[in-house]
Amino acid sequence: MGRWEPNARGRLAKAALELYVERGYEQTTVAEIAKRAGLTERTFFRHFADKREVLFSGSDELREHLADAVAGAPDSMAPIDAVAAAFEKVGVLFEEGRERSLQRQSVIAANAELRERELIKLAWWSATLADTLRRRGVADPAASLAAEAGVAAFKVAFERWISGPAEPDLSQIVRESFDELKAVTAGR
Repeated sequence: MGRWEPNARGRLAKAALELYVERGYEQTTVAEIAKRAGLTERTFFRHFADKREVLFSGSDELREHLADAVAGAPDSMAPIDAVAAAFEKVGVLFEEGRERSLQRQSVIAANAELRERELIKLAWWSATLADTLRRRGVADPAASLAAEAGVAAFKVAFERWISGPAEPDLSQIVRESFDELKAVTAGR
Protein backbone atom coordinates (compact mmCIF):
# COMPACT_ATOMS: atom_id res chain seq x y z
CA MET A 1 0.00 0.00 0.00
CA GLY A 2 1.23 3.45 -0.84
CA ARG A 3 0.89 6.73 0.95
CA TRP A 4 -2.48 7.44 2.64
CA GLU A 5 -5.01 9.15 0.40
CA PRO A 6 -8.32 10.71 1.48
CA ASN A 7 -11.87 9.56 0.64
CA ALA A 8 -11.43 5.83 1.10
CA ARG A 9 -15.21 5.30 1.06
CA GLY A 10 -15.65 7.14 -2.23
CA ARG A 11 -12.72 5.35 -3.83
CA LEU A 12 -14.10 1.98 -2.74
CA ALA A 13 -17.56 2.81 -4.10
CA LYS A 14 -16.10 3.97 -7.42
CA ALA A 15 -13.89 0.88 -7.73
CA ALA A 16 -16.77 -1.44 -6.86
CA LEU A 17 -19.13 0.07 -9.41
CA GLU A 18 -16.45 -0.04 -12.12
CA LEU A 19 -15.77 -3.72 -11.40
CA TYR A 20 -19.46 -4.61 -11.20
CA VAL A 21 -19.99 -3.07 -14.64
CA GLU A 22 -16.84 -4.65 -16.13
CA ARG A 23 -17.01 -8.14 -14.62
CA GLY A 24 -20.47 -8.47 -13.09
CA TYR A 25 -21.56 -8.20 -9.47
CA GLU A 26 -21.31 -11.90 -8.65
CA GLN A 27 -17.86 -12.26 -10.23
CA THR A 28 -16.37 -9.35 -8.27
CA THR A 29 -14.73 -9.94 -4.90
CA VAL A 30 -14.13 -7.55 -2.02
CA ALA A 31 -10.40 -8.19 -2.43
CA GLU A 32 -10.57 -6.97 -6.04
CA ILE A 33 -12.52 -3.87 -5.04
CA ALA A 34 -10.02 -3.02 -2.31
CA LYS A 35 -7.07 -3.61 -4.62
CA ARG A 36 -8.51 -1.37 -7.36
CA ALA A 37 -9.13 1.38 -4.78
CA GLY A 38 -5.57 0.99 -3.45
CA LEU A 39 -6.84 -0.11 -0.03
CA THR A 40 -7.11 -3.24 2.08
CA GLU A 41 -10.06 -5.57 2.55
CA ARG A 42 -10.10 -4.52 6.19
CA THR A 43 -10.61 -0.91 5.11
CA PHE A 44 -13.46 -2.02 2.85
CA PHE A 45 -15.25 -3.63 5.80
CA ARG A 46 -14.79 -0.49 7.91
CA HIS A 47 -16.94 1.33 5.37
CA PHE A 48 -19.35 -1.32 4.06
CA ALA A 49 -20.93 -4.41 5.62
CA ASP A 50 -20.64 -6.32 2.34
CA LYS A 51 -20.20 -5.70 -1.37
CA ARG A 52 -23.96 -5.32 -1.86
CA GLU A 53 -24.13 -2.34 0.49
CA VAL A 54 -21.83 -0.34 -1.80
CA LEU A 55 -24.84 0.04 -4.11
CA PHE A 56 -27.29 0.97 -1.32
CA SER A 57 -25.16 3.05 1.03
CA GLY A 58 -27.02 6.33 0.39
CA SER A 59 -30.50 4.91 1.02
CA ASP A 60 -30.69 5.94 4.67
CA GLU A 61 -29.82 9.55 3.87
CA LEU A 62 -32.36 9.70 1.05
CA ARG A 63 -35.04 8.26 3.32
CA GLU A 64 -34.23 10.91 5.93
CA HIS A 65 -34.38 13.68 3.31
CA LEU A 66 -37.78 12.44 2.17
CA ALA A 67 -39.14 12.27 5.73
CA ASP A 68 -37.80 15.73 6.58
CA ALA A 69 -39.30 17.24 3.43
CA VAL A 70 -42.74 15.72 4.10
CA ALA A 71 -42.60 16.74 7.77
CA GLY A 72 -41.67 20.29 6.77
CA ALA A 73 -44.34 20.68 4.10
CA PRO A 74 -47.05 23.28 4.76
CA ASP A 75 -49.99 21.92 6.79
CA SER A 76 -52.37 22.95 4.02
CA MET A 77 -50.61 20.75 1.45
CA ALA A 78 -52.43 17.58 0.39
CA PRO A 79 -50.63 14.35 1.35
CA ILE A 80 -49.77 13.39 -2.23
CA ASP A 81 -48.49 16.91 -2.90
CA ALA A 82 -46.25 16.76 0.19
CA VAL A 83 -44.84 13.45 -1.04
CA ALA A 84 -44.39 14.84 -4.57
CA ALA A 85 -42.55 17.89 -3.23
CA ALA A 86 -40.28 15.61 -1.18
CA PHE A 87 -39.36 13.52 -4.21
CA GLU A 88 -38.76 16.66 -6.28
CA LYS A 89 -36.30 17.84 -3.62
CA VAL A 90 -34.55 14.47 -3.57
CA GLY A 91 -34.37 14.54 -7.38
CA VAL A 92 -31.90 17.40 -7.16
CA LEU A 93 -29.50 15.14 -5.22
CA PHE A 94 -29.24 12.85 -8.25
CA GLU A 95 -28.50 15.51 -10.86
CA GLU A 96 -24.70 15.23 -10.88
CA GLY A 97 -24.75 11.46 -10.61
CA ARG A 98 -26.77 10.44 -13.66
CA GLU A 99 -24.02 8.25 -15.13
CA ARG A 100 -23.42 6.58 -11.76
CA SER A 101 -27.17 6.05 -11.37
CA LEU A 102 -27.35 4.48 -14.82
CA GLN A 103 -24.45 2.13 -14.05
CA ARG A 104 -25.87 1.27 -10.62
CA GLN A 105 -29.28 0.40 -12.08
CA SER A 106 -27.72 -1.78 -14.79
CA VAL A 107 -25.86 -3.76 -12.11
CA ILE A 108 -29.02 -4.12 -10.02
CA ALA A 109 -31.14 -5.15 -13.02
CA ALA A 110 -28.71 -7.96 -13.82
CA ASN A 111 -28.91 -9.59 -10.36
CA ALA A 112 -32.01 -11.00 -8.63
CA GLU A 113 -30.57 -10.53 -5.12
CA LEU A 114 -29.92 -6.85 -5.83
CA ARG A 115 -33.37 -6.34 -7.36
CA GLU A 116 -34.86 -7.77 -4.17
CA ARG A 117 -32.72 -5.41 -2.07
CA GLU A 118 -33.88 -2.47 -4.20
CA LEU A 119 -37.52 -3.42 -3.58
CA ILE A 120 -36.84 -3.60 0.16
CA LYS A 121 -35.33 -0.10 0.01
CA LEU A 122 -38.40 1.26 -1.79
CA ALA A 123 -40.74 -0.43 0.71
CA TRP A 124 -38.76 1.15 3.54
CA TRP A 125 -39.09 4.57 1.91
CA SER A 126 -42.84 4.02 1.59
CA ALA A 127 -43.20 2.97 5.24
CA THR A 128 -41.22 6.01 6.36
CA LEU A 129 -43.31 8.38 4.24
CA ALA A 130 -46.58 6.85 5.48
CA ASP A 131 -45.41 7.15 9.07
CA THR A 132 -44.40 10.78 8.52
CA LEU A 133 -47.81 11.53 6.98
CA ARG A 134 -49.55 9.90 9.96
CA ARG A 135 -47.57 12.13 12.32
CA ARG A 136 -48.88 15.07 10.28
CA GLY A 137 -52.41 13.89 11.04
CA VAL A 138 -53.17 12.02 7.82
CA ALA A 139 -55.27 8.96 8.61
CA ASP A 140 -54.97 5.59 6.96
CA PRO A 141 -55.54 4.45 4.33
CA ALA A 142 -54.76 7.91 2.87
CA ALA A 143 -51.25 8.02 4.43
CA SER A 144 -50.33 4.57 3.09
CA LEU A 145 -51.86 5.21 -0.32
CA ALA A 146 -50.08 8.56 -0.74
CA ALA A 147 -46.76 7.02 0.30
CA GLU A 148 -47.08 3.94 -1.93
CA ALA A 149 -48.29 5.97 -4.91
CA GLY A 150 -45.50 8.47 -4.34
CA VAL A 151 -42.81 5.80 -4.36
CA ALA A 152 -44.32 4.30 -7.52
CA ALA A 153 -44.40 7.69 -9.24
CA PHE A 154 -40.77 8.33 -8.27
CA LYS A 155 -39.71 4.87 -9.47
CA VAL A 156 -41.33 5.50 -12.88
CA ALA A 157 -39.73 8.95 -13.08
CA PHE A 158 -36.31 7.61 -12.11
CA GLU A 159 -36.46 4.85 -14.73
CA ARG A 160 -37.50 7.41 -17.33
CA TRP A 161 -34.62 9.68 -16.30
CA ILE A 162 -31.89 7.04 -16.55
CA SER A 163 -33.20 5.53 -19.79
CA GLY A 164 -33.76 8.81 -21.63
CA PRO A 165 -31.56 11.66 -22.77
CA ALA A 166 -29.72 13.73 -20.17
CA GLU A 167 -32.42 16.40 -20.36
CA PRO A 168 -34.67 17.27 -18.54
CA ASP A 169 -33.54 17.06 -14.95
CA LEU A 170 -34.90 14.39 -12.62
CA SER A 171 -36.92 16.89 -10.56
CA GLN A 172 -38.84 17.92 -13.67
CA ILE A 173 -39.53 14.29 -14.61
CA VAL A 174 -40.70 13.62 -11.03
CA ARG A 175 -43.10 16.57 -11.29
CA GLU A 176 -44.42 15.25 -14.62
CA SER A 177 -44.80 11.76 -13.16
CA PHE A 178 -46.89 13.05 -10.25
CA ASP A 179 -48.97 15.17 -12.62
CA GLU A 180 -49.64 12.05 -14.70
CA LEU A 181 -50.55 10.09 -11.56
CA LYS A 182 -53.07 12.76 -10.61
CA ALA A 183 -54.53 12.73 -14.12
CA VAL A 184 -54.85 8.94 -14.09
CA THR A 185 -56.57 8.92 -10.70
CA ALA A 186 -58.90 11.72 -11.81
CA GLY A 187 -59.93 9.63 -14.81
CA ARG A 188 -58.41 11.88 -17.46
